[in-house]
Amino acid sequence: MVKDGDRVLLYGEDGSKFIVRVVAGAKKSTHLGLIEFDNLVGKRFGDTISIGKTGKTFYILPPTYVDDIFSMKRKTQIVYPKDSSYIIMKLDVKPGSRVIDTGIGSGAMCAAMARLVGETGKVYAYERREEFLKLARANLTEWGLVDRVEFVLKDISLGFDHTDVDALLLDVPDPENYVRQCWEALKGGGILGVICPTTNQVSAVLEKIYELPFVDVEVWESLMRQYKPVPARLRPVDRMVAHTTYMIFARRVNAKFSSEQTGTLESSEIDALNVEEV
Repeated sequence: MVKDGDRVLLYGEDGSKFIVRVVAGAKKSTHLGLIEFDNLVGKRFGDTISIGKTGKTFYILPPTYVDDIFSMKRKTQIVYPKDSSYIIMKLDVKPGSRVIDTGIGSGAMCAAMARLVGETGKVYAYERREEFLKLARANLTEWGLVDRVEFVLKDISLGFDHTDVDALLLDVPDPENYVRQCWEALKGGGILGVICPTTNQVSAVLEKIYELPFVDVEVWESLMRQYKPVPARLRPVDRMVAHTTYMIFARRVNAKFSSEQTGTLESSEIDALNVEEV
């Protein structure tokens, strides 16, 4: 049931979407016409509503995380859901986790983590630019997640204020310069994730990772193709969001084996991903 203060997604028959917050007694002027919020209050999710003089019909739906990040106010490029979902899995973010998000941007990735850490966990969001921090805080407040996040305005070259964390995501322009600081912040067995847009940056980060006690190093790229949902003419959509970023993952240990050699995951070694239980 839609209540005063709820956020709702209005989904048009043509696939158009927009999100509004319901304010009882108020009205909102949009490019589609006038929305009278009292017509939304008391409706069930899944019901319809007509908007404006045209009477265009919209379905009333609760917004999802993906709806939120693609409609939010932002000043930076977001991490696409196809990447953020894999990052969350690889970082093993779960209820009770203590996680550092570095380079918070507009808060999309921070929100994904905050949703999972629950009320018993915490996301420590580091950002050196105050305008980005304010924007991320506003977005997380709008989504009801701000209480799960501690915001830190700081240049991470000086190190992190929080240590012994379960996981750390590094998403900054020059990540190779902060790998040691990340190692110092992680607990033993903690997981590092690094986002890199280019291959030369991946190489630079890998060199720094192999200088420190990290193991289980992997580099990934995710590719997904959407299909047109037409039963009689099933085919891929005309445009594909292909490369978006490279993702590096590694686990912190306290010391390296003296004979340990560096190297990346080869295709012939893919069986190593299958962990044997003994």
